[in-house]
Amino acid sequence: MDPCVITCALSGVAASREQCPGIPYTPEEYAAESRRARDAGASVVHIHARYPDGQPSYRVEEYAAITEAILAEVPDLIINYSTGAVGVRVEERVHHVVALKPELGALNMGSMNYAKYSKKRKALIFDLVFANPFSDITFLIEKMNSVDVKPECECFDTGHIGNVLPLIDMGLIEPPIQFSLILGVLGGAPPDARTLAHMASLLPERSTWEVIAISRKQWELLAAGTSLGGNVRVGLEDNFYLPTGEMASSNGDLVAAAAKLVELAGRKVASPAEARSLLSLPDPPDRSGLESAAKGTA
Repeated sequence: MDPCVITCALSGVAASREQCPGIPYTPEEYAAESRRARDAGASVVHIHARYPDGQPSYRVEEYAAITEAILAEVPDLIINYSTGAVGVRVEERVHHVVALKPELGALNMGSMNYAKYSKKRKALIFDLVFANPFSDITFLIEKMNSVDVKPECECFDTGHIGNVLPLIDMGLIEPPIQFSLILGVLGGAPPDARTLAHMASLLPERSTWEVIAISRKQWELLAAGTSLGGNVRVGLEDNFYLPTGEMASSNGDLVAAAAKLVELAGRKVASPAEARSLLSLPDPPDRSGLESAAKGTA
């Protein structure tokens, strides 16, 4: 059967425990959530770091502590770091990637309005401009290339997919390219299966891709993604709710639901070793950056 890689986005930075009690804050909580996610079928964890009080952190120290705790609990997981942020210097968005050398680094592929609208309140809950000019994209990818971290090209709309073409022409990125197709953010692609299919059809040959759906339409889009041959991402960063409408108590609950969906589509859940092969990652991974940070030399 065709293997499907499940990624778990453990926490994000926007939501709090007041909204969902299962969101991890401390390194120990990230490790426990990673264990639940791995036991349920995840091979990759996507990390936004937080301070122990839940506030977002862009420091190397928090990323190192969280990653060290995760790998002590689940050594075979693939680590994926975020580089996305609003109002943070581009150097601070990537210094943890350079220092700690995760296997994957998120690379946002274009600028956009980034908002959330409440029909109940008839108002925008937040309204931001997520700026990712080519100067920042090339800076981030050059930093990733310098430490052999594979970029994960995050595309919130069709134009973002096209933005990879000059990077290929400049030799900054080479196939097979890993894409994340993100639907459901106001300002980006709408969360429906036809849009996902169109985005997948635009990808360069030999690409691998996953679907990320930011809304309760996540399960509909994951079903479409598995049918189209894509990989899937779930987690408390993207959506709190199970297909039943019940709030998940942990990331493991969401991964278990995704694993069931993968199997119903006639595919199998990829192991971390299979995921590394599918995503063209080295096995075993280079953990030297984390080891240096743990010794206080990074």
